[in-house]
Amino acid sequence: MNMIVIGCGRVGAQLAYRLYQQGHKVVVDPVAEAFENLPADFRGRTVEGEVLNQDVLRRAGIEQADGLAAVTSLDPVNAVVAHVARTVYHVPTVVVRNYNPRWRVIHEAFGLPVISSTSWGAQRIEELLTQGDGHRFGHQLAAVSRYRFRCGWARFSAGRPGRSTRSSTHSNKSLGFTPKNRSAAVVSSPRFTK
Repeated sequence: MNMIVIGCGRVGAQLAYRLYQQGHKVVVDPVAEAFENLPADFRGRTVEGEVLNQDVLRRAGIEQADGLAAVTSLDPVNAVVAHVARTVYHVPTVVVRNYNPRWRVIHEAFGLPVISSTSWGAQRIEELLTQGDGHRFGHQLAAVSRYRFRCGWARFSAGRPGRSTRSSTHSNKSLGFTPKNRSAAVVSSPRFTK
């Protein structure tokens, strides 16, 4: 299958490498240095050029593409490239990365499948924060640990949420503490030590 990845930043390089390992081959980016993000053993095809240029897209093989992922950090570029891939070149599977949640409406207006790591990440972090003392990260259980640390002029002892202490000559208000957010905890993964 011929899959095209538009953009070779962190997300694009990771995606391109994963697809390359499955036999898919093309990555397009306007900046040649971006291909340095790819692992050294990447042997897929790279195409340097302006991603909105039809000649560049043709060199990448868009006319025979089975799928295209537009994953640059520019939401309008992702939307236009994906829309053109779908409507002009009839690429059967098109996926768009949404970088800034404010621009998500553009992708939705074109009816494009959208992946928003910012929105998904914020939602996932919220879920982990609001589920209690122990949280699952992948297949590992993280533990809330007790730590002592210094932060500026105040000293904190972080233990169980709601049980943290603070010693300082400054008032709670000057440190930004309120009764609601006074506790502090540090989540540690089992693979790390104190």
